[in-house]
Amino acid sequence: MTNDELELWVNDELFWDPKIDSAAIAVSAKNGDVTLRGTVGSYREKREARKAAERVYGVESVNNELKVRILDEGGRDDADLRGAVLQAMMLDTLIPTTIDATAYDGTVTLKGTAEWEYQRDEAEFVAGNVLGVLEIYDEIAIKNPRPKAGDVKESITKAFKRTAKVDAEGLSVDTYNGTVDVSGTVSSWYEHDAAMAAAWAAPGVTAVKDNITVVY
Repeated sequence: MTNDELELWVNDELFWDPKIDSAAIAVSAKNGDVTLRGTVGSYREKREARKAAERVYGVESVNNELKVRILDEGGRDDADLRGAVLQAMMLDTLIPTTIDATAYDGTVTLKGTAEWEYQRDEAEFVAGNVLGVLEIYDEIAIKNPRPKAGDVKESITKAFKRTAKVDAEGLSVDTYNGTVDVSGTVSSWYEHDAAMAAAWAAPGVTAVKDNITVVY
């Protein structure tokens, strides 16, 4: 696939997704690497644009340089924005009370601790849906008991094998001090995300290094 063809496919996917207003988004592609530039109306839309680009066959990486531009009536002062984010997280039972947030000029920083990666992901997802959020920095630390490294490696390898979305033969796992290093190749971003989710789901994992390459 040529760069021009890949750009066309990504533009078509952005236009096709009803959650995205693609009118102000510019797409460039070079050897499978796609860059998104321009403006969108919310942080959630910025996130959805990246996901849409990753769905396109031939995309190996996405550099999301989109800027969030909110109309004046959507702007909020720091205290109001922080309060809205905290309220939204409080209403979500998946998010522990150990997670806090600060806000400055539309940028929300998530702090505190969580026992599982899905809790950290949920906090970032919920905060990103709040009106007025321009950017999110995730500084939440994962803290839970650490089992033996061999147990973690074995449980992740088994998870890969039983997950229909993942070709376990193309991946390898190394573990040390709660950190998991996943390397190898997969055939799509869908498979990549499934493998990363499986690695994060293992008990005792505090960090995951993504060394997976998407090869079409």
